[in-house]
Amino acid sequence: MIPMSLREIADRLTGRLVLAGTAQEGDLVSGVSDTDSRKIGPGDIFFAKPGEHTDGHLFAPKAAEQGAALAIVERELELTIPQIVVPDVVTALGELATEVVERVRSLGRMRVVAVTGSNGKTTTKNFMKAIFERHGNMVAPIASFNNEVGAPTTFLRVTEETDTLIAEIGASKVGRIRHLTSMARPDIGIVLMVGLAHAGEFGGIDMIEKAKSEMVEALGEDGIAVLNADDPRVARMAAKAPGEVLWFGRGEGAQIRATDVAVSQDGTRFTLHTPDNDPLEVHFQVIGEHHVMNALAATAAAFAAGISVPDVVETLTQVTRAERWRMEVLTREPITVINDAYNANPNSMAAALRTLAQIAHPGQRTVAVLGQMSELGEQSIEEHDKIGELAVRLGVSQTVVIGRGARPLYLAAVAQGSWDNEATFTEDVDEAYEFLCGFLQPGDLVLVKSSNSAGLRTLGDRLGEYVKGLLA
Repeated sequence: MIPMSLREIADRLTGRLVLAGTAQEGDLVSGVSDTDSRKIGPGDIFFAKPGEHTDGHLFAPKAAEQGAALAIVERELELTIPQIVVPDVVTALGELATEVVERVRSLGRMRVVAVTGSNGKTTTKNFMKAIFERHGNMVAPIASFNNEVGAPTTFLRVTEETDTLIAEIGASKVGRIRHLTSMARPDIGIVLMVGLAHAGEFGGIDMIEKAKSEMVEALGEDGIAVLNADDPRVARMAAKAPGEVLWFGRGEGAQIRATDVAVSQDGTRFTLHTPDNDPLEVHFQVIGEHHVMNALAATAAAFAAGISVPDVVETLTQVTRAERWRMEVLTREPITVINDAYNANPNSMAAALRTLAQIAHPGQRTVAVLGQMSELGEQSIEEHDKIGELAVRLGVSQTVVIGRGARPLYLAAVAQGSWDNEATFTEDVDEAYEFLCGFLQPGDLVLVKSSNSAGLRTLGDRLGEYVKGLLA
C-alpha cells in the first residue's frame, strides 16, 4: 500500500480517529492484510469485520500484539494501537482501496486488467499473473480473492511502482461487479462465460448475464472489452461496450483463436492464432480442454496490453497447474489422482468429466468422485441429474457420489446405467475414502470434483497421500 497518514485515512473514511500511546496523526501506515488477524504483520492495518459466526473485533487485541499499526473498527475498543471508528468496516475497506488505486492511477503508470465469468476466473487470473509479472511490477489476487473483502484487499497492495493490477471479480448478485469495478476502474475487462454458478442466489441465468455485463459497462471509451465469442450471452455484451471489443474463442470469428486442441494426461496442446502473428503451437501442462479458453482470454488481455504473442506462448508453456485443487495432478503412479474440488457448478463439473474421459488411455479404468454443486437453488436436482447421466454416457467406469446434497446425481447415474455397481453412494468423505482405498487398483485414473462446501478437497489430498504410500 502507498504510505498514508492516520489523519488522511480517517478523513477518507469519514471516521473518528482514536490515538493510543505515542501515536501522532501524521504517522504513516503502508502495510495491509485482510480481516484475518492470524495474517497480520508489523505495520499492517487490521479490519475488524463482523462475520456470520464470529466478530473481528474480538481479534483486534491479538492483531495489535502481532504488530498491527492501525485497526479499523465499528466500535471503540481498548487497544494499544490507533483505531478509526467507522459505521461499516467492509465499506471502509472498499473506500480505502478506492483512494489508494486512484492515487496510484493519477501517476499515469498503472493499468487495471479485470476478469469475471461463471467459470475460469482464478485460472485466467493465474495465467495473466504469469504473463504480466514478466513485464513489470504486478499485483494480483491471492487464491480466489474476488469478493467484497478479497478484491479491495488486493487493490490495497498496489504502490507507486505497480505497472499492472489484475483484478478477479466475482459476484453473487446483480450490482456486485459494478461495485467492485468502481474501486479499480478496468482498462481491460474480460468476460469468460455466463453459466449457472450461484444461480440460486441470482434467480436465474438471465440475471447472471445482467450481472456479468457490468464488467463491460465499467469500461471507459478507451477501455478494451475482451469477450468470449463462443458464448452467445457474452457476445451480446459487445453492444454495451463503450470502446473496442477484442474477441477470443474457438470459432472463426475470434481474433484470438485456438485450433487443433488436444488433451492428454501430460497437458494440453493447441495452435494459437492472433491478428499480428503466424500460428504458434502451445503446449502447457494444465489438463483440460476447457482451460484453453482461459488461456485464450489471458492471451487476449496481454495482446490488448501490447505484450508480444511469442512472449505469451513462452510463459504458457511454463505454467504447471491452473491453481491448487484445480485439475491438480497429485500422483501419476501407480494411480493417477486429479484433485479438482476447489469449486463446482454444472459447466465446470461437465468439463471435468469430459476431460476425465478424454485423457483416459484405452482400457484404463476411470473413477469420478463427485460431491454436491452448491448454490443452484431450485435447479439443483435437475442439474445433478444431468451430471449423473453425463457420467454414464461418457463411460466413466465408477462414479462415487458423496453426501445427501449430491444424491440426485447418484440416482440419475443408476437409472441411466446399463450394468450394476457402476455408481456408489456414500454418506460422507470418510466413508468414501474407505470405499476407495478398497476399490482402487494400479492403473486407475481418478477425478475428485465438487463445490468447496462439500469438503472433497481434503479427500482428494488424502487419496493422493494414500497412493504415495503404495510406493513406499
